[in-house]
Amino acid sequence: MSRPRKWRHVCSLPEHNEFGPLNAPRRRGQAVILGVDEYETIRLIDHVGFTQAECAAQMNVARTTVQKIYSDARKKVAEALVNGRLLIIEGGDYRLCDGESQLCDSRSCFRQRRGRMNRSPRDMNID
Repeated sequence: MSRPRKWRHVCSLPEHNEFGPLNAPRRRGQAVILGVDEYETIRLIDHVGFTQAECAAQMNVARTTVQKIYSDARKKVAEALVNGRLLIIEGGDYRLCDGESQLCDSRSCFRQRRGRMNRSPRDMNID
């Protein structure tokens, strides 16, 4: 019997989940599917600037797991770009952040940043 899969911690879903060439028909059957957990590794490593170790801590998985997820994600993005295929972000083994988790890093968690921005000066002890 195999081990159960561990849920990956994801801070937010992408604002847009479909990408593709403007002049090509959108054939879902030929689309490349990028998991939400794969999207999160690209967001954390390439956009936020995390190391793989920091990304692993944020997502609550081993660094080697992040390395595999990231490698698979990059191959899928390359496949979509090089071959002009639709890229759809959906699915995967993840749990969405509630903004209160100990795993959240304020520089990468949209929910924590949004919560801080919506506080009043009195809530932050600022006069």
